[in-house]
Amino acid sequence: MISSATKRAILRWIHLVFSIPVLGYIYEPASEVEQYAGAARYIFVPVMILSGYWMYAGVLFAIIGVAVWLGAYRLSGFGAALLSQVVLLIARKIWLVVRARRAKKGSEIGDSAV
Repeated sequence: MISSATKRAILRWIHLVFSIPVLGYIYEPASEVEQYAGAARYIFVPVMILSGYWMYAGVLFAIIGVAVWLGAYRLSGFGAALLSQVVLLIARKIWLVVRARRAKKGSEIGDSAV
């Protein structure tokens, strides 16, 4: 089994390596990057999202994040895809807060029963 430190190092390198073509896509003249647009949109950015979210919140959240990104981008474009990520991060935060409150409430009930 791969250790957590090794997994994080691999994910960091994937994240960094896949960001290089995206930077080239952003900073090159538009006439020169037209041929790379599909790869940047559907390969490099989703892999960066996957590796970043995987490091941040785990593999399940990463898969959900990429699926939401690709679905929103394909259906409505970049603005919707970006907004979908903001909504996803807010929803995750709300879920974590609710889960923490439930755990705290459960531990208080357990303490008072003793």
